[in-house]
Amino acid sequence: MTQEDGYAKARARAEAKYGFFVHAVVYAAVILLLLIINLLASPDNFWSIWPLLGWGLAVTFHGARVFLLADRNAIIDALTEREWQLLKADDRS
Repeated sequence: MTQEDGYAKARARAEAKYGFFVHAVVYAAVILLLLIINLLASPDNFWSIWPLLGWGLAVTFHGARVFLLADRNAIIDALTEREWQLLKADDRS
């Protein structure tokens, strides 16, 4: 792996982590807003649990993908290599 390849891979990982953190912050802000609306508008019906659980599951999967499965994704590696080869072939023509 060249230095340029290493930098590109490190940059992609950093962008993935940043994307997760943005997702988590937006999730927290929206869920807080929904909880406030729920408690003010209908405190006897706790409907905000559904977006909390559903979106929370999506954030959990996103975090797992970024932090636990980052180095073990052969599909993304193969697609990246394929695109790299196509770009190199286009540059030659």
